Amino acid sequence: MVLLWIKTHKKTTVVIKKGLVLRSTGLWYDVQDEAGKHIRARLEGKIRLKNEKATNPVAVGDYVELATDPLNEAQASIKSVLPRQNYVSRLSPHKKAHAHIIAANLDQVILVVTLALPRTSLGFIDRFLAVVESFRIPCILVFNKSDIISQDPEGQAYQDEVRRMYEHIGYKTFAVSALADTDLSILQGQIKDKKTLFSGHSGVGKSTLLNRLAPHISAQKTQEISDFSLKGVHTTTFAEMFEVAPQTYIIDTPGIKEMGLHNIKPEEISHYFPEMRHLLNSCKYANCTHTHEPQCMVIKETESGYIFQSRYYNYLSMFRNEDNRK
Repeated sequence: MVLLWIKTHKKTTVVIKKGLVLRSTGLWYDVQDEAGKHIRARLEGKIRLKNEKATNPVAVGDYVELATDPLNEAQASIKSVLPRQNYVSRLSPHKKAHAHIIAANLDQVILVVTLALPRTSLGFIDRFLAVVESFRIPCILVFNKSDIISQDPEGQAYQDEVRRMYEHIGYKTFAVSALADTDLSILQGQIKDKKTLFSGHSGVGKSTLLNRLAPHISAQKTQEISDFSLKGVHTTTFAEMFEVAPQTYIIDTPGIKEMGLHNIKPEEISHYFPEMRHLLNSCKYANCTHTHEPQCMVIKETESGYIFQSRYYNYLSMFRNEDNRK
């Protein structure tokens, strides 16, 4: 443990040290100090992010400065958030023009999707990928419930086609069954020695998959899909980080219904579509929006089939700021 500094004031000794935020419940934070000890901490005053309006200025994955009392080391106050390597945020669904920070200081993101029971739309996938691309963080797509899909030849063919599309763009994809697969070593290899954010709609089996990858978090509640709505039931209330092995962390988050774009201007969106990004200097007009302009290479490559039509359609939806739940 590295003590940053010690301050004595009126017979009270305050120890300032570094901690890693493991869990946020809104009021209290579970923080791990450099000795591996877990401490409950609250915000000291009002911490604001520079040039950022956020509903949660402290997020899971943040490194923070803690002020602790040696006589009561189980509790502390958070004095400041240390500079972030990166973070993922989305438009807050509850507070207009504010961001909600999902997690910080990530090595990669795994988006868990299902193409049946419940269905994750390609619009949601593309919107999520664009957000993660905007933060320059690698993303892996994991198609769960392969045991169900394999029983439907048409569904299997569709999933194979979708996987080929994203692999062609450059994303890694895996098809797994959190319930039926006896070996998940491929995914275990992907998360080794990394901080990985797991995300996805409610009901895609994310918590079940995490429990398989890290059995010691099996205390997390899992629930069946609602037979009435065929939609997911939330099983995770707050974002939480788990240490799977030394230097290997996974972050579970509540199921996301929508992925609103925050601080991404319409003219920037094509930068976060890899297949469009390398064409951006090829259009006739430097300020091409790729929506209607003549001699637009993005439109031309969509017509030729190089850019998949579903991806281009979802780009247009984002550019026009249409429903972010699609």
